[in-house]
Amino acid sequence: MDEVLTIEQAAARINMSERYVRRLVAERRIPFHKLGRSVRIKAADLAPHVESGRVEPLTASGVWRDLQRVA
Repeated sequence: MDEVLTIEQAAARINMSERYVRRLVAERRIPFHKLGRSVRIKAADLAPHVESGRVEPLTASGVWRDLQRVA
């Protein structure tokens, strides 16, 4: 069974505030489980959210290519 985390544990796992994780849950931007009044998040469900925010570094050739499209 996958590791199940509380809001506090999930926040610590991704090094963000509890408020941020609660907002993700409220906006349904991450999957979660309701157990009674408690909210639990599978550790495996945090990784896709973190990866979705990945931004690749700029390269000189990429910058020039984008500038040529604008001109």
